[in-house]
Amino acid sequence: MFRIIQKERLASTITKFVVHAPYIAPKRRPGNFAIIRVVESGERIPLTLVDSDPVAGTITLIVQAIGKTTQLLCSLQEGDSLRDVVGPLGTPTPIENHGSVACVGGGVGTAVIYPIARGLREAGNNVYSIIGGRTSELVILEQEMARVSNRVITTTDDGSLGRKGIVTDPLREMLDDRSLGISAVYAIGPLPMMKAVSNLTRNYGVPTFVSLNAIMVDGTGMCGGCRVTVDGTMKFACVDGPEFDGHKVDFDELIMRNRSYTELERLAHQRYLQTTLPEHA
Repeated sequence: MFRIIQKERLASTITKFVVHAPYIAPKRRPGNFAIIRVVESGERIPLTLVDSDPVAGTITLIVQAIGKTTQLLCSLQEGDSLRDVVGPLGTPTPIENHGSVACVGGGVGTAVIYPIARGLREAGNNVYSIIGGRTSELVILEQEMARVSNRVITTTDDGSLGRKGIVTDPLREMLDDRSLGISAVYAIGPLPMMKAVSNLTRNYGVPTFVSLNAIMVDGTGMCGGCRVTVDGTMKFACVDGPEFDGHKVDFDELIMRNRSYTELERLAHQRYLQTTLPEHA
């Protein structure tokens, strides 16, 4: 069992957990994830290892409550325990000194880009970050990103925080500003956002890394749920990634496959609400 040491609400649907996991904490690297099972009969879900404290033996998870399992997880309190936490899994992010990099996070994807931005800064890079969300409610970790970045630009679709617009607008400006010398881009967020970023950076010839952790299921490659075509070859996000060259990912195929589970996810969520929250039925 893995005890919850700390719980903090970051937004109406986004929660930060610090969990006691002493065998995982010392091995975590940027880009790693863990497979979580909340209860014995529950499903397995992949969550990024946002941070860790090897001395305290803790890991940090950030969860957006959008379905049955994530809502169940976010209903837990400090002192409660998770049934299983397996990790660290996945290939760590390739961290090197590019000179200057842009880190782009969309919504809860900012929780994934944050440890990468910190690792890139520690490697000696100038880090220019862009974080965004549909509304101000969905923008997280602004202060944390500011501490590891030379500059942070915040965008919201509705203009409720920062610049009104989408993350590709300031990214295009950064790429056009030759004084910044952006030589690599790391982008994590919804699939359409990562597709848009990759299409933009392709025109500039700037290497772009995207994380496909959101499409993973069992984390072992056995279920096949995270199949993705990369440069014409079938890969599995959980064992071959979760990060890939954004210019080589077939996003159209990936987005179509990801939608295959929408109805099943809706039904599972509905049954959960009917069982635990009758007033929402």
